[in-house]
Amino acid sequence: MAKLIHLHELDNVAITLEALEPQQEVLVGGVSIVAATAIDAMHKVATAAIPKGERILKYGQFIGYAAEDIQPGEHVHTHNCVVGDFEKDYGFCRNVTPTAFVSEENRATFNGFRRVNGKVGTRNYIGILTTVNCSATVAKQIAATFSYPGALADFPNVDGVVALTHESGCGMRSEGEGYDVLRRTFEGYVTHPNFGGVLLVGLGCETMQVQKVLDDSGLSESESFSTYTIQKVGGTRLAIEEGVERVRKLLPIVNSYNREPCSAAELVLAVQCGGSDAMSGVTANPALGAAADILVRHGGTVIYSETPEIFGAEHLLTRRAETPELAEGLLERIRWWEDYTQKHGFELNNNPSPGNKAGGLTTILEKSLGAQAKAGTTNMRGVYLYAEKVDTNGLVFMDSPGFDPVSVTGQVASGANVVCFTTGRGSAFGFKPVPSVKLASNTAIYKHMEEDIDINCGAITDGEHTVHSLGEEIFKTILAIASGEPSKSESLGYGDAEFNPWKIGAVV
Repeated sequence: MAKLIHLHELDNVAITLEALEPQQEVLVGGVSIVAATAIDAMHKVATAAIPKGERILKYGQFIGYAAEDIQPGEHVHTHNCVVGDFEKDYGFCRNVTPTAFVSEENRATFNGFRRVNGKVGTRNYIGILTTVNCSATVAKQIAATFSYPGALADFPNVDGVVALTHESGCGMRSEGEGYDVLRRTFEGYVTHPNFGGVLLVGLGCETMQVQKVLDDSGLSESESFSTYTIQKVGGTRLAIEEGVERVRKLLPIVNSYNREPCSAAELVLAVQCGGSDAMSGVTANPALGAAADILVRHGGTVIYSETPEIFGAEHLLTRRAETPELAEGLLERIRWWEDYTQKHGFELNNNPSPGNKAGGLTTILEKSLGAQAKAGTTNMRGVYLYAEKVDTNGLVFMDSPGFDPVSVTGQVASGANVVCFTTGRGSAFGFKPVPSVKLASNTAIYKHMEEDIDINCGAITDGEHTVHSLGEEIFKTILAIASGEPSKSESLGYGDAEFNPWKIGAVV
């Protein structure tokens, strides 16, 4: 018999773990059904008759309506399942429960870089940030000077010199939402504990004026942070030389930091999913959620994001909000996105991607229900704007697009010093200056892309792990990688190209 997963007693669909042939018999809850057609692995098969217009249920939740009469054994996917309006029971704060925190003396530890301001980094980079696209070439050339093999041999505690460039900074308003988002992003990176030193390089005439950014952010230059513009120093060549000299002065300062034991409470974990499939919500996301719960109990922080990809599952978060104000704050961000996408001729339910659909995901509701599992089960303690500094521990939500590089850029600006990234189709992703841990939702993709993926969550459906035992393994891996063990994406050199601040507003 082919293996099927029936997730909830209310569900009228099950997930195939292996491809089904036409007329192949399968058992669901002791009841025999016959596959009406060939059905790909990880896709849905109807376990009961679903009349046209009736709800299709997975995870015990609504994922769409039957577009036609569906018989037991039929493939349920985009051809016969459609999204429509439905009532949600937001139940503000209904599922709030006390968190069993681990006492301070018994908390897990990792070896991190403690900064002068008390924050703790998991890596020790020198960053070269640009206020505008026009200074990107200068920043990249400065970083390239220190990127050849052996360039940092005399500075073993320095993880690298990285240029984080972007496409914006001019042709935009000097105030308002778009400006605030980019300004907050700069502030978050300048003060990020994974940077031991930072240069901020501008052109000189751009909208994002260096001094205004400093003034608006309350930043000031110091031994480890300095700024300048290409125009002021006399052009490109001189700006590169100036930057190289400043980095050379920074290297011994940054190298003076050493790793020391730090509480897991200092970890701020960004949770992400990309290239998802139908198993993401069954294995990788729940296992990551279990690890997130462990981190919260040890006093740490978990940042959940990707607002368009909680659409349809936001009621599960409002029920876990510690206060009605937090629940309402989350719904306000949903309403903002509904308005934002409508203005641009887009719909929030215009998702999943082609790759998601090939992996068995049919609607945004189904995708969101699976995605929210990576946020674990603890109370939601904060709702933040994109790149807004997170100032509380526990599970929080940060508003962002679903596009992974843009979302992670904001999470890191908000303070994340570790990223965990689940995938079912296989994602190529890393993010300097923060290590990114990759988790596969199924064993097939893990074996196929083992050089890219750190943890195989397909071990759950293989019977080798439970969600909770694998969550413990993920937590241990987070501690090891936070202590300096390289992740797979770091070993492959990922992380230089993913910095991508969210661009809001017209480009003029």
